[in-house]
Amino acid sequence: MITRIDHLGIAVRSLDETVAYYENALGLHCEHREEVPSQKVRTAFFSAGETHIELLEPTSPESPIAKFLEKNGEGIHHVAFATDDIAAQLKGAANAGVKLIHEVPFEGAAGKLVAFLHPKSTHGVLTEFCMPKAD
Repeated sequence: MITRIDHLGIAVRSLDETVAYYENALGLHCEHREEVPSQKVRTAFFSAGETHIELLEPTSPESPIAKFLEKNGEGIHHVAFATDDIAAQLKGAANAGVKLIHEVPFEGAAGKLVAFLHPKSTHGVLTEFCMPKAD
């Protein structure tokens, strides 16, 4: 079951420049930076109440984020929903006719299991499910 909006993913060209904006202009604090080789991105996380902002900078021209930036420019890339059972959430979405990008969750940033739904099935919004990875 979905428990809340976990984070908004925002595609950026320069993590350093964008982190400076969030810290200096908005007064937020960068809590965590991480490279996610499987997705060819570097990330930076901020908290805004119970929701996080995840900035995503590509590390390769083949990165999904690089392709997004080329097509759309900087901006909101995805909405991530926290769930207490990612496998059940994916099964429910598939049973409802939603096209899954990932049928099996994989390790994403911040120690979470993640999986994405195709925006052609979600009214144009790239949707992510995420949950903490079990130790």
